Amino acid sequence: MNEETRSTAASTLIRSHMIWSMGAGVIPVPMVDFLAVSAIQMDMVKQLSALYGIEFNKSKGKAVITALTSTSLAKMGASRMIKMVPVIGSVLGAVTMSVLSGASTYAIGEVFKKHFETGGTFLDFDADRLKKQYDEKFEKGKKEAEKIQKETKQKDEVTETSNMVTQLKELAELKENGLITADEYEKLKAKLLGI
Repeated sequence: MNEETRSTAASTLIRSHMIWSMGAGVIPVPMVDFLAVSAIQMDMVKQLSALYGIEFNKSKGKAVITALTSTSLAKMGASRMIKMVPVIGSVLGAVTMSVLSGASTYAIGEVFKKHFETGGTFLDFDADRLKKQYDEKFEKGKKEAEKIQKETKQKDEVTETSNMVTQLKELAELKENGLITADEYEKLKAKLLGI
């Protein structure tokens, strides 16, 4: 596999794990979300190791991830606390946690990708030296996560609109076939459109 193909595969792997982390960040139960995101991040590092032909070391991987994420963990902790507030806290905390989880996963993936691309292994991983790179990638990761959230929301809105159009067509057919009256049609249409 050439370097360009490997780099593209690594970016795809990072993005997919980022999306999974964002999904896990929405889990409304504090600490369960954290454990799920941690497992996803560890799996990503393991897969990146395999992609670059680096022997995976679970204990070193955990240690490096913990060292890199120490600052972002404090931010995530605040989001977890928000989740404990009934109803509104769950929603706000989940949305915030989703973005922060995605950003952290993105940053970890990008740091490991760069380290492995330059010939690094787990044995020469200097977390203190790479912390600045992680922080920069974390900020970029927040933007990427927000973009993914926006894309997902737009897709959901298109699907919702498409479903509404289908339902309106079905109502019109029911009216045309005499299965519902014009009055029933208008009431159902208004209900469907939220009028």
